[in-house]
Amino acid sequence: MAIPQSFIDELIARADVVEIVGRYVQLKKTGANFQGLCPFHAEKSPSFTVSPTKQFYHCFGCGQNGNAIRFLMEHAGMGFPEAVKDLAGQYGMQVPDEDVSPAERVRQQEQKKKQATLTDVLEKAGTAYRKHLRSSPKAVAYFKKRGVSGEVAKAFGLGYAPEGWRSLASVFPAYDDPLLAESGLVIVNEEDGKRYDRFRDRVMFPIRNVKGECIGFGGRVLGDDKPKYLNSPETPVFSKGRELYGLFEARNAIRDAGYVLVTEGYMDVVALAQLGFPQAVATLGTACTGEHIQKLFRFTDNVVFSFDGDAAGRRAARKALDGALPYATDVRNVKFLFLPSEHDPDSFIREHGGDAFARYVGDATPLSRFLVESSRDGCDLSTAEGRAHMAANAKPLWTQLPDGALKRQLLTEIAELAQLPAAELGELWQERGSGKGRSARPDGSHRSDDAYGDGDWPDASYHVESDAGGGSWHEPSPQRRQGGGGGKRRWKGRRDEAPPPRMQGRGVPVNRATRALQILFAEPAAWDRLSNDEHHLLCELPEPHGPLFTWLDSQHHDHGPQPWEVLQEALQGHGFEQVVRQELAKVPAGVDSDPAELADILAKEKQSRREDEMKRLAAAATTDPAAFARYKALLEQQKPGPKP
Repeated sequence: MAIPQSFIDELIARADVVEIVGRYVQLKKTGANFQGLCPFHAEKSPSFTVSPTKQFYHCFGCGQNGNAIRFLMEHAGMGFPEAVKDLAGQYGMQVPDEDVSPAERVRQQEQKKKQATLTDVLEKAGTAYRKHLRSSPKAVAYFKKRGVSGEVAKAFGLGYAPEGWRSLASVFPAYDDPLLAESGLVIVNEEDGKRYDRFRDRVMFPIRNVKGECIGFGGRVLGDDKPKYLNSPETPVFSKGRELYGLFEARNAIRDAGYVLVTEGYMDVVALAQLGFPQAVATLGTACTGEHIQKLFRFTDNVVFSFDGDAAGRRAARKALDGALPYATDVRNVKFLFLPSEHDPDSFIREHGGDAFARYVGDATPLSRFLVESSRDGCDLSTAEGRAHMAANAKPLWTQLPDGALKRQLLTEIAELAQLPAAELGELWQERGSGKGRSARPDGSHRSDDAYGDGDWPDASYHVESDAGGGSWHEPSPQRRQGGGGGKRRWKGRRDEAPPPRMQGRGVPVNRATRALQILFAEPAAWDRLSNDEHHLLCELPEPHGPLFTWLDSQHHDHGPQPWEVLQEALQGHGFEQVVRQELAKVPAGVDSDPAELADILAKEKQSRREDEMKRLAAAATTDPAAFARYKALLEQQKPGPKP
């Protein structure tokens, strides 16, 4: 969604940065400004200043600065659209969206209102659980036995759900309120309609989103009953596949430490915070997902997964590897920490100390090594069969990696283990069809004159352009087309795999906007090489291109350059998804783009706009002096400079 700049300006003007920052930072008035301890780095004396007149914050210690929107993005880890929507909601403003029908807008407003109501209900329950903890000796004893101090318990909002089937009835007199069931606090028996508390006789861990709102709970039994852990169910405000326990509490520590430690349980997070490692988070009883990874990379470029060293820990690590691979760019670092099988992080630190644990973290297994180790597990590399098996295991992992130096280095390493030249292994992995007439290229892709399909094409220069995702574009050969076999271009890949954006083939007319879109989706890093004026030029193009470039700009702003595989995932379910595919499908595979091609496209677009403006000015110049002056200025700009 393209958010109009006028709306953003109005929102910033209406929002009070002192009020927004003050919800997260204790501010004290000093003269015309407010001052407090910086939330972005550890400091003992305040160097963080908020100006109510400039509606701006600035830290003289670490240099962080910005407005209310920037604060929500940096402090709460929100993306730009999310921060705008959140801030607008706080001031009763509706973010404009021309593509949404009135009925859909009403539905969204009702859903947002319900979400706010559900978080209020959960917050109220959390307050009750905290009060019950103070009056429960056995619950207090449990936390003390685990070494949890009162300070840490308060920071994480730990509580206790007492015994009894309807303890929450004393907190919510309207115990039959549908919101109690919808929030997951109460279970309704489908047969007789009777209600009872979901959490009973358990220590409670409130689950908060990045804004600090309670969206669910995790409960642990005090003894050995089953299930040991119980989570809130999926609700309109809580999804296990998107949320991470402790992220709200750890967000500042993650920035200070320079990495995040992903553990397996609530108590791991709390215990690590108690023992000097507050940068820990945990998945919520589910494997680490792509959304988890994306969320973590908003706060740091270094992610360390911590698992038990047993078989179950290895299986969990393998799932985390699958989730991390599409986001493992050359500037990000993912590691896997395997503790001795008899230890979890808590017991390891208590026995060996924090310094030893920190060394373990530093020596954790890099993603590249874990990928290779996972691939060769159970394979006898002294035999051709074992090496082939290893390569087959490695292929689906390697293909998930985004293009870059890491991916190419791994291809070389895997090829050496398989005792094959890297180009040949790359060719084997890229192949589709019969493989006749293929010639290997240094990067492992290949070209072919294999014939597929039917149809007519205006040019004879076509080839196969393989994609690292396991499929390839197949172009008709001149012989096939001339022989009556047709020449329709086809994507050959897995059914659930969409083809990536490819470069333009010769002989197919494509307008400048579509070509620029194709280049920027195929080479995301090119966006960062453009100037702000060029960004605006592209974002202001008519539909569908302008809104698409605006969406791409927001993705770059939030996550940096992302490979097609990641952009494709972000597009799923988005209104732009089909438009992107339609626009990119207009351009067949072909020669790689020249680095100067995008600059040439932008230059021509600027010239076209200048000519359109001059036509309008020429028509108005006879009656409008300002139009005449502007026309003369543009005319002067078009004159060639003096020859050397």
